Order: sequence, then structure tokens, then C-alpha cells
Amino acid sequence: MADTSDIRTPAQIEADIKRRREVLAETLDEIGVRVHPKTIMGDAKAKVASSVDHTLGRAYVQVNRVVSDVKSQFVDEGGAPRLERVVPVALVVVAAVGLLTLGTRRRKG
Repeated sequence: MADTSDIRTPAQIEADIKRRREVLAETLDEIGVRVHPKTIMGDAKAKVASSVDHTLGRAYVQVNRVVSDVKSQFVDEGGAPRLERVVPVALVVVAAVGLLTLGTRRRKG
């Protein structure tokens, strides 16, 4: 006895061919979009931007940590300045500015 479940009408075969053509056309369109130079450049730009954002984020965290460490050297837990550390640094800064000012005046004069 012949198996009749595999028998299709010409209309069914044509419909199947049409459906497969549409799927193939969609696939080719998608491939065309993926390999288009604008798409490739856009993907590359997005990767670079993501990498830069990630690097900047890490740098921000690192700088924030350093600033907090430095701040903790000059301010106590209550927020008051540690004069035993602030005054010597301030004197060094004033002396450096004074020396630079004197050096500049001597060159002009």
C-alpha cells in the first residue's frame, strides 16, 4: 500500500516554493544589512565608544579613590581640617609661589 501522506498538490508545492523564496529574500536582506559598510562602521564606533566609556569609568573610580585618600590625609572623620598636616603643606605652597614670583621679577628687571 502506498503512503499518501507525502503526496502534495502542485498548488501546495508552489506555495511552499513561494514561502521559501520569501524566507530566502529576508535572509539575503539581513545579510546585506550586516555587511553594509555603514553597519560595519556603526558597530565599530559602538565598540570603541563602549571601550572608552568603560576605560573612563574605571579612571573615574580610580581618581575618586585617590582624591578620597588624599582628602583623608588632610581632613579628619568629622570633617575638620588636620592643621598639623594642612599648615606645612600650605607653607610649602606659599614658599614655592614666592620663589616663582621672585624668579620672574628678577628676569624682567
